[in-house]
Order: sequence, then structure tokens, then C-alpha cells
Amino acid sequence: MTPSEYISNIEAPERRAAFERLRAVVLDNIPDGFEECISYGMIGYVVPHRLYAPGYHCDPKLPLPFVSIAAQKNFFALYHMGVYAVPALYDWFVAEYPKHAKTKLDMGKSCIRFKKIEDIPYELVAQLLQKMTVEDWVGVYEEELKK
Repeated sequence: MTPSEYISNIEAPERRAAFERLRAVVLDNIPDGFEECISYGMIGYVVPHRLYAPGYHCDPKLPLPFVSIAAQKNFFALYHMGVYAVPALYDWFVAEYPKHAKTKLDMGKSCIRFKKIEDIPYELVAQLLQKMTVEDWVGVYEEELKK
């Protein structure tokens, strides 16, 4: 499956349009070096093996995951591993969210859920994506592996 095929499977036209916009925000704002693919059944943005040969420690055949977006039945999800791994980035995002959204933040460790497509804070998502380069993410990832 390709990212375009993933999106074509979103049945409701308004949900598909909102998800296409979310994908465009990711593609326009994620730093150079990350590659788009299907990862874990979602659209993923990964550090390819050509930039980080060891790959993902859980399965070295896979590239190192960083961000994913998913259209679930009742929400869209943005998974951002940097928010999970870097407390300062998490704190920044939590503090900024109310400035960009009318709804309460619905977030797990790395999962940010958007239940109402009209309330997705695209500008905040853009800012979040710009905060970590491939080199930053690999450095954080390797430090976490040492622990």
C-alpha cells in the first residue's frame, strides 16, 4: 500500500480532505532526510537506512520511525516520537496547544488525537515538525538506547 492508497481508503470526503491537508502539512514541514512510507499500517516518516544504517532496534530491517499519521474510526492520530523522548519538546507542545486549539488536548505518550477534523491545529503541527532534524532524532534515539 502507498500513502495515496491509504488516503483513498478514507470513505468520508470531508475526512479525506482533512487528512490530505494533515499529510501536506507534514510533507511541507518535516525536515529534509525523513522519508514517507507505510509503517505499522499508517503513513510514516522514517530515517532511512542510508542515513541510519542500524535501523530500528526492535527490528533492524525497518528504518528508524519518527512520525506517523493515521485515520482511525473516531479520530486522526499524529504519533511523534520526539514528543515522547524529549521532555522539553513535550512541555513546549502541551503549553502551545491551548494557543492553537479550541479543544482539550487528547494525548498519550507519543500519540496526539484529533477527534474533530475542524479543530486540527495545522500551524502547531507544522511548528512541531520543524523542531527536530534527522540528526537531532538519531542523537536522541541513540542516547535513549544507552539507558
